[in-house]
Amino acid sequence: MTSTIFITGTTAGIGEAAARRFVSGGWRVVGTGRRRDRLDALRGALGEAFHPLPLDMRDAQALEAAVEGLPEGFRDIDLLLNNAGLAPPLAPLQEAELAPAFQAIDTNITGLVALTRRLLPGLIARKGAVINLSSVAATYPYRGGAVYGGTKAFVTQFSLDLRADLHGTGVRVTSIEPGMIETEFTLVRNGWDQAGSDALYGGMDPMTAEDLAETIWWVANLPPHVNVNRLELMPVSQSFAGFQVARKG
Repeated sequence: MTSTIFITGTTAGIGEAAARRFVSGGWRVVGTGRRRDRLDALRGALGEAFHPLPLDMRDAQALEAAVEGLPEGFRDIDLLLNNAGLAPPLAPLQEAELAPAFQAIDTNITGLVALTRRLLPGLIARKGAVINLSSVAATYPYRGGAVYGGTKAFVTQFSLDLRADLHGTGVRVTSIEPGMIETEFTLVRNGWDQAGSDALYGGMDPMTAEDLAETIWWVANLPPHVNVNRLELMPVSQSFAGFQVARKG
């Protein structure tokens, strides 16, 4: 029997890499995204095993309609990968504009909760799984990360509590918490500043979207009695920052 995964945010980065990995592994994939042209291109590359679903995670009504309208063959979801997410610019909160902050909250938290709730009855019936993409920013603070880190801390805690809610159902829940990955994420966050992105990742050998896709594939295909609660990953060249000290004088 062919399994089906529902992946949010498949138009770039980890979501796209995961869609490619799961189709290559024989799964069907429902892939969401805001950029229809990229979804159509991915459908052209992956074929009938990929169902494109143009969707903004902040639009609850559109989300409900999209799930209701899934075609035969893509309705029975075995795995939900909550990957879609974004971050406001790296300004300290006292200097930040609120609109990008609220966009991140609505995408990373509100949309994730709404979609998860919508798909849970089917996931319970099929003894499926939920994998949520959190971040090391959920655990380790940095300047300018108050809103993004706060949303990812929610995702991590939501995953743990969801697992408690689902106790006895056979549904697995995992929070995957990566460090530095070179994708479009930083470009989008910084207004498509390619030079800034190149400077951030230069000379450090960051993780790739494909690295995370392989990790997600591994978690998804563990024996059904094994649950990975939390999984934190960093490139070898990244580690933990020291404390900041503001000195007088």
